[in-house]
Amino acid sequence: MPDPQVKTRSGDVTRVPQRAFDSFAAAFRGQLLQPDTPGYDAARGIWNAMIDRRPALIARCAGADDVALAVRLAASHGLLVAVRGGGHNIAGNALCDGGLVIDLSAMNDVGVDSATRIVRVGPGATLGDVDRATQVQGLATPVGINSTTGIAGLTLGGGFGWLSRSLGLTVDNLVAADVVTADGTQCRASATENSDLFWGIRGGGGNFGVVTSFEFRLYPVGPEVLSGLIVHPLDEAPKVLRFYREFLKRTPDEFVCWFVLRKAPPLPFLAAEWHGREILALAVCYAGPIADGERIAKPLREFGRPLADVVQPHPFTAWQTALDPLLVAGMRNYWKSHDFLEVSDGLIDVLVEHARRIPDPQTEIAFAQLGGAVSRVPVDATAYAHRDAQFVMNVHGRWENPDKDAACIGWARQLFQAAAPFATGGAYVNFLTQEEQGRVPAAYGGNYARLVALKRKYDPDNVFRVNQNISASA
Repeated sequence: MPDPQVKTRSGDVTRVPQRAFDSFAAAFRGQLLQPDTPGYDAARGIWNAMIDRRPALIARCAGADDVALAVRLAASHGLLVAVRGGGHNIAGNALCDGGLVIDLSAMNDVGVDSATRIVRVGPGATLGDVDRATQVQGLATPVGINSTTGIAGLTLGGGFGWLSRSLGLTVDNLVAADVVTADGTQCRASATENSDLFWGIRGGGGNFGVVTSFEFRLYPVGPEVLSGLIVHPLDEAPKVLRFYREFLKRTPDEFVCWFVLRKAPPLPFLAAEWHGREILALAVCYAGPIADGERIAKPLREFGRPLADVVQPHPFTAWQTALDPLLVAGMRNYWKSHDFLEVSDGLIDVLVEHARRIPDPQTEIAFAQLGGAVSRVPVDATAYAHRDAQFVMNVHGRWENPDKDAACIGWARQLFQAAAPFATGGAYVNFLTQEEQGRVPAAYGGNYARLVALKRKYDPDNVFRVNQNISASA
């Protein structure tokens, strides 16, 4: 394999000396891919089709030692480096043009210790990998809502899903991690080992190192949860959402209800005449006893005249994959996001107005409900700062034809601007696009200065910069 010409952190191109590259390649146990290597194009493909980058070298690691080798190669030669876990990040931070990609996708082992209720997860694992392994034991940890999402990126940015109101964020349940820092050193981070690093990786993104193993706390969940959709016409959305916000005030942490405004996909439980028309969908999940969930959900299910109500017991693993068909890889995606304390009348009006102008059948406005256990963790306990947010909006632009880029991106930006007066000003780092580097301080609020100091300690040369970057010089 020839020594590659690789882009440096300064933007120049350098050739890794043959002797250094040969030494690296001989010790590397995984797979090295260059542009002329079979499988290269598949390896550089990621979830968001708007990202089309061509790395000079993809180092698909077989284990932590490979990661450390790759980091040392990058550090010693000043190489531009990106780190790929599940390849799901909206900004495309799994790839870099002309640089080195440290690919963790083969490191996807999941090991469950049912006695200690701890799961050890490789950084290439997806949420589906974790859910399937833990549910065999009747256990789960809070993760996201799309099974193809990578556990590494989700965790490093915070992580929330159906279980978060009762059990906290993904980072709130991280008990330890193995990390390769910017000089290639392997270390362990926990409450008692490198505790400052442990604080930083719980929400601080990939700014401080490459996590090669995560350990999460597990809880009894399932095997079935009360879950499903309640669908209303968009014309009824103002009335339904005003009832919804009052109804939620009387529900326990175990009950969660997100909502989505979009054009109806061809779901089998919706009458055909509603396919392609604007709807409001309430997504319900209750992870406690089914009878309790049915009692709690009853007023919401009985309100108005829904087009469909398919809330019923489902296996937890099935509910975790229910939205996968709407989030398959290979589509063009553009997101905008806000945090909110409440769903106010003015915000409802903005959402409904823009939902009437949704530019593509695959585009949607998604609202996640937080609060509960998430809000009870002190703001400075982890790098994730916005514990007060009760709702997170993801303006999820999604389409296939590049000719629609301007229309779909423009619509998302307009909605984002119109909703801004009702938002907290905070941001969820995992939802930031590649153009939103300027929002990174807002994503960390009062924790930002501490993160900058941590960056100076663990990565002063900004080796890990292909991310929502925290600069040591800030």
